[in-house]
Amino acid sequence: MDNTQSMVLVSESVLPEVIVKVLRAKELKAASAQMSSSEACRIVGISRSAYYKYKDSVFRFEEQSENDLFSLQLLLKDRQGILSAVISKLYEQGMNIIKINQNPPVDSVASVSLTVRNVSGEPWCDSKLILSELEAIDGVIASAFGV
Repeated sequence: MDNTQSMVLVSESVLPEVIVKVLRAKELKAASAQMSSSEACRIVGISRSAYYKYKDSVFRFEEQSENDLFSLQLLLKDRQGILSAVISKLYEQGMNIIKINQNPPVDSVASVSLTVRNVSGEPWCDSKLILSELEAIDGVIASAFGV
């Protein structure tokens, strides 16, 4: 069995009731800083064990979107170490690499798509700065935020 994890988008209407209740309990806790997990579970009608089993694995789409996910598109020269330098620069900026897709080089240039998450806890709002820092790396031809 393959143990890799991937994200899926599923309509709430087809989810088991316990998953929907875990989502609701998480919303209740987020809305009230004083609310305990036990109290939220009691209100929605699930056990604490069910809550703790699923709470770190289920998210509303909006909640996942708030986790500072970004898509970057890069054009890199086909030379050793350039992608490694890009990854190091993103690490310095507090980014965690979620996904990398690199196409084979054409005319000594490779197209690379990266999905990154801000794990630094700091707001990452200066997109021009990060793009300029990436483009300052020898071998990075162009960078842009993906769509």
